[in-house]
Amino acid sequence: MTIHLYFARKFIWIFLGLLTVFFVLMALVDLMEQLRRFDVEEVGFAAVVFLTLLRTPEGLYQLLPLIIILSTVALFITLARTSELVVVRAAGRSAILSLLSPVIVALLIGIFAVTTLNPVVAATTVRYDELSDEMRAGGRSALSLSSEGLWLRQGGEQGQAVIHAVQTNQDATIFQNVTIVVYAKDGGPITRIEAESARLVEGAWELTNAKAWPLVHGVNAETNAVSHDILRLSSTLTPDRIRDRFGTPAAISIWKLPEFIEELKEAGFSARRHIVWFNMEMAQPVFLMAMVLIASAFTMRHTRFGNTGVAVLASVLIGFALYFIRNFAQILGENGQIPVELAAWAPPVASVMLALGLLLHMEDG
Repeated sequence: MTIHLYFARKFIWIFLGLLTVFFVLMALVDLMEQLRRFDVEEVGFAAVVFLTLLRTPEGLYQLLPLIIILSTVALFITLARTSELVVVRAAGRSAILSLLSPVIVALLIGIFAVTTLNPVVAATTVRYDELSDEMRAGGRSALSLSSEGLWLRQGGEQGQAVIHAVQTNQDATIFQNVTIVVYAKDGGPITRIEAESARLVEGAWELTNAKAWPLVHGVNAETNAVSHDILRLSSTLTPDRIRDRFGTPAAISIWKLPEFIEELKEAGFSARRHIVWFNMEMAQPVFLMAMVLIASAFTMRHTRFGNTGVAVLASVLIGFALYFIRNFAQILGENGQIPVELAAWAPPVASVMLALGLLLHMEDG
C-alpha cells in the first residue's frame, strides 16, 4: 500500500506541474489572439486578459489526454533513472502492479474532470461568447431553450429584440408562432410583433402574417396596430450562429445536458450531436486510463536499455493516433453513420485493450 501511495503522489504532483505549464502557455498564446481580435484602446487591456482567462479552460480541458500521457512518461522515466522500478521488481512485486496507482489516479482525474471541470468550462465558454459578442457588436445576442419553446435575444447598434418561437426546423431558418418585442437602444419596449412564422434571411427576419403593436405611453396599441402579409425586421443573427450556439455541447454543463437534449427535441432541433458528446464525456475517464497504460508500456524499463527518446516519441504518437481516432468516431456518430454508443465507447475501450496488449508484450514477452 505504501508504494502505491508513493507512486500516486508522484503522479499527481507531476500532473499538476504539467497542467500549470500548459495553462500558462495556452493563456499566453490566447492572449496574443485576443489582442489581435480586439482593439485594446477601445475595450481595455484588463478586458482582454479577462477574455483570455475565460477561454483558456476550454482548451486545457481538451488537452487532458495529452497531459496525462506526458505525466505518465515523466513519472516512469523518473522512476527508471532512480532505479526505483528495479527495486520494486527486486522486492518481488510485478511492475504491472505498479501501474495500479497511476491508473486509479487517472480514473479519478477523469471523474473529477467530467463532474466538476466540465460545468466550469461550460460556464466560462458561455461567458466568453457573451462578452466577445457584446464587445464586437455593441449588443449581446443570447439563445436559450425552455419548456415554453425557443428564446432568442439579438443586440445591435439600434437596440435589442427578444424573440420567442414555439418551434423551429433543424436548420434554424424557419420559426413557428413567433413573438418579438423590440426595445429602444437606451429605453424600454417600443414594438410588439406576432407572426405565424418567421424566416431568417440575410440580415433580417422575414415575418409572415404578422401584426405589429406600437408600445407608446398614452397611445392605444390595438387601435394603432398594423397587419402585414410580409414584414421584414433587421437582425444580427444568422442560422449558423444559432446552430453553433445550440450545437456546441461543450457550452452546456454535463449535469444539465440530458434535460437540454429533451428540450432540443421538443423545439425541433436534432440532438444527436449532444447525445454523442454526453456519451463521450461519460467515457472520458476510461480514455484517460488508456493513455496511462499506453505511455507506461513504452517507458517502464531501465534507462540502460537506451532508446528512451524513441520510446517517449512512440508513446506520444500512439496517444495522438488514438485521440484522432476518437475524434473521428465522434464525427461519424454525429453524422449518424455509426451508432452513438459505438462512437463514444468503442475508442476508449479499444484503447485500453490495445494498451494492455502492448504492456503484457513489453513486460512478459
